[in-house]
Amino acid sequence: MKQRRRRSPVTNHDRWLVSYADFITLLFAFFVVLYSSAQVDHRRVGKLAVAIQQAFQDLGVFPTGKGRVLAHDMPPPPEELREEVRNTVYDLMKTTPMVPAGKDQPDLSELQQELEQTLAQQIEHDQVNLRPQVDGLAISLRELGFFDSGSAQIQPSAEAALDKIATLLARRNYRVRIEGHTDNRPIRSSQFHSNWELSTARATEIVRLFIVSYGFAPDRLCAGGYAEYHPVASNDTAEGQAQNRRVDIVVLGRASPKVMPPPAP
Repeated sequence: MKQRRRRSPVTNHDRWLVSYADFITLLFAFFVVLYSSAQVDHRRVGKLAVAIQQAFQDLGVFPTGKGRVLAHDMPPPPEELREEVRNTVYDLMKTTPMVPAGKDQPDLSELQQELEQTLAQQIEHDQVNLRPQVDGLAISLRELGFFDSGSAQIQPSAEAALDKIATLLARRNYRVRIEGHTDNRPIRSSQFHSNWELSTARATEIVRLFIVSYGFAPDRLCAGGYAEYHPVASNDTAEGQAQNRRVDIVVLGRASPKVMPPPAP
């Protein structure tokens, strides 16, 4: 019987291609995951950056429309993110010490301490709030203690607090900006047709009081109405709306000395 010849095993020299293909596939998947993570982080960082910028603008640190950090086509961040960032920034600003005085920046820390002592009762009852800002010190007068709802007339009970504020400011030659603010509820009044008019009327009423009753030089003062567009808290709650209904007396810096005209010949 003829015996079959055994064939010698054939060595496959291309088996490395299988491992190589697996390695390339895994490497491709790895870089896809890295790229995807980078894109997600970029979007998240972009939303956070916009939320921080808008929070500073809402609190009056950045002028609206200036200091943009991202392209105009960046989608706006969710409202809950904006609210969380705004509250965090506001808390930090309340605890941030005043910027040291420089050539053009007055030292307002002494004034802040005197106001805190003089207005301790109003601050305790949440009628007055002191808020350091980049451009000065904001003395925030809440509507609850100074104005009736929908009115620009100062309450008689608020005159004592305003007298304390005006007396301290009169001793110094600071420039002062009076800002009227409201919440986002439409006003229903025969006297004022919009929040713009109400906020401006309240600001100019305090300017008039400072000039007529306390002898402030008019060139030290300026007034503006901001309506509901510069909130310091969310308008989604009654407490937040109460904080937004305010008049801010912003102490900016020392007034420029007047230049007297030359004597007549």
